[in-house]
Amino acid sequence: MEYDQALDKVLNQEFLVTNGIGGYSSSSISFANTRKYHGLLVAAANPPTQRNILVHKMEERVKVNDQYSDLSTNVFERVVHPHGYNYLKSFRRLPVATWTYKGDGWSLSKEVMMSKDSNTTVVVYKNLGETALDLELHPLFSFRDYHSILRKNDRYDFYYTSLDNGLKIHPYLDCPAIYCQYSKGEFIEARAWYQNFHYDREEYRGMDAKEDSYRIGFVTQKLKPGGSAHILFTDDEKKLKTKPATVRKQTIANHDAKAKVAGDKDFLRDLLIAGDQFIVNRASTNSQTILAGYHWFTDWGRDTMISMRGLTISTGRKKESESILTTFFKYLDQGMLPNRFPDHGEEVEYNTIDATLWLFIVMFEYYQKFEDKKFVKKYIKELESIIKYHIKGTRYNIHVNEQGFLQGGEQGTQLTWMDAKVNDYVVTPRRGCPVEINVLWYNALKIFDELSRAVGYDTKIDTDGGYKKLEKNFKPAFLNEEGYLNDFILPNGEANTDFRSNQIYAVSLPFSLLNKHEEKTLVDLVGQKLLTDYGLRTLDQENQDFVAVYKGDQWSRDTSYHQGTVWPFMLGEYLEAYLKVNKYSKNAKKEVAKMLQPLQAHFYEHECLHGISEIFDGRDPRQGRGCIQQAWSVAAIIKVCMDHPDIALS
Repeated sequence: MEYDQALDKVLNQEFLVTNGIGGYSSSSISFANTRKYHGLLVAAANPPTQRNILVHKMEERVKVNDQYSDLSTNVFERVVHPHGYNYLKSFRRLPVATWTYKGDGWSLSKEVMMSKDSNTTVVVYKNLGETALDLELHPLFSFRDYHSILRKNDRYDFYYTSLDNGLKIHPYLDCPAIYCQYSKGEFIEARAWYQNFHYDREEYRGMDAKEDSYRIGFVTQKLKPGGSAHILFTDDEKKLKTKPATVRKQTIANHDAKAKVAGDKDFLRDLLIAGDQFIVNRASTNSQTILAGYHWFTDWGRDTMISMRGLTISTGRKKESESILTTFFKYLDQGMLPNRFPDHGEEVEYNTIDATLWLFIVMFEYYQKFEDKKFVKKYIKELESIIKYHIKGTRYNIHVNEQGFLQGGEQGTQLTWMDAKVNDYVVTPRRGCPVEINVLWYNALKIFDELSRAVGYDTKIDTDGGYKKLEKNFKPAFLNEEGYLNDFILPNGEANTDFRSNQIYAVSLPFSLLNKHEEKTLVDLVGQKLLTDYGLRTLDQENQDFVAVYKGDQWSRDTSYHQGTVWPFMLGEYLEAYLKVNKYSKNAKKEVAKMLQPLQAHFYEHECLHGISEIFDGRDPRQGRGCIQQAWSVAAIIKVCMDHPDIALS
C-alpha cells in the first residue's frame, strides 16, 4: 500500500518509553502500530522477560460544537482509517513524550509516561484551546506474548468488573487481570473486535502482518479550557493510585540528572537518557542487567559486556556496574559466561566464545575508572579460572592450540558475535581461530597480569608465556601482504582472507599485537572499504558473499545479517582506533565530530526518535533495520563522547 508523504513520515518515526523492568510503550508517532511489538502497555511479567501486549492501542476522538475529529490513525489491510495524523502538529520526545494536535477551534496535548519499575502506562490529555471539548477514549485490549499475533477468537471474552472510575479486565478465563482507571468521565460499554490491522514492518520481515484487538467500551470526558484528564493502564491493582504528577516528576528528574552530566552537550544528554532504557532490574537475581535491544531482545552476555563499557563504566555508574558484573560472575560455568538468558526461564545458554573474554576488558576499564581494588580482588580467582579453562579446554572445543591461539567451534555451532543460524545452517561458522577472539585473548592475558599485580595476587599461570607466544605467531598467521588481518585461521592452518570489521579490535582494544605503522595501515583500509555514515560494514562490497539489503523472511535476513550489513556499534571501535593512530590530535577529533553527524541526525529524525537502530543495509545505508533501539549502538557513541569530552558535538 502506498502512503502520502505526511503519513509515510509519521509511520516511519517511532517512539519508545520504558519502565526499567523490561516493559515499554511504543508505536509510530501517529499511534498507528506498524509492528506486532507495538503497544500502549507492554508488560514484563517476569522482569525483564515474559513480555506481553496488554493494551494494543487507543482510539481517540475530540468533539467540539457537535463536530467529531478522530485523532487516531490505523493501517488496515486495504485502507488507512481514520486519518488523525492530519491533526498532529508536533511531537517532542523529551523530557516527557508529548504530542500536540490542532483542529478547527480546538487544540489538545497528550503525554505518554511509564511509572518507574512498574508495568504502568499513564496517558495525560490537556485542553490547550479556548473552547471546551469532549474527549472520547476507546482502549483496544489484548493479552498475548509480544512475539505472537492475536486474531478474533472465542476464547477471549474480556470479562470485566467495574471499579471506582475504572475496570478490572480478564481477557480470558484464568488470565491475569489488566486494570484501567480514568480520572473522570463515564464509561460506556460498546464491545467490538477491530480486525485486520496491518503491520508494514512485519511484512518487510516476512512475518505474519495481520492482527485483531478488542474494544470493551469507551470513556467520555469533558475538558474545559486549560483542563486536563488522564487514563492509566497497569497489571498491578496497587498502582491504580499512581499520580501522573509523580511520574512526570520522576521523568523530568532523570532528564535533569543527565543534563548535569552532559553539560552543554544536548546530544550527549539525550544519548544518556536513551542509554538508561537498557539498564533494567532482573527479578530472578534481584540485580541489574542490560537488555540488548528493543523491542525483542532480552539480556545477552556478549551484548551486556560490550554495552556496559559505555552505559555504566564510562558514565561513572559504579553501583550498576557492580550489580551487573556480580550477576554474570554467579553464572560463570566451566570458565564461560552465559550467551543468553532466555525469555521464558529455559536453561541458560553458554554458546559464546567472546562474551567471557569481554569480561576482562570490562573489569580492566572498571578498575581504571573506579580504582576499586576490593571488587577486583573479590573476583580475581574467577578470572584466573577462566584463563585455566581456556588453556586446558572447555565447551565447544574451545582451547589454546600449539601456536598459542585461542581456537574453538564444532559442527553446527556459532560462537562469535557473527552468530546467525537458520535451523541447522550456520551462516558464518568461523571455526578455528577468529581474529577478534585472539585479540581479545591477548588482552585477557595482559589484563589478568595487570589486575593480579594491582591487587597483589600471586598466580601460578604462565601468562607471560601465553602472550609472548601470541606476539611471536599472530602476525605471521593473521597479517597478510595487503596490510589487513585475515578474518580467521581454519583448524588446518588455512587463512580465511575475507575483509571484515572484526579486525578493527586489533587497534581499538587496550593492548595491541601490531606496531604503529601496521595499525595506521589497517585503520586506513577499514575506512576505505567498510566505513559508512552509520557504522562499519561486516564484509567488503567486493566479496562474492556480500548482501546489499537486509530484508525478507528469516532465512533472507539471517543469511545477510553479517554479510555486509552495517552495524553502528562497530563505529565506536573504528573512531577509537582512528583517534589512536592519529595521536588524538585536534584535527582527528574534529573529524570524529563530523563522522558522528549522520548518526546524530538518525537519532533525532529517523526510525526510533532518540534511539539508534541495530543495523543498516550494506549497500546504501539510510533506513535503520533490525531493532529500533539497540544497546551497544547507543553505548558505543556514549563511550566515545565520554572518553573524549573535548570532541565538539553539534
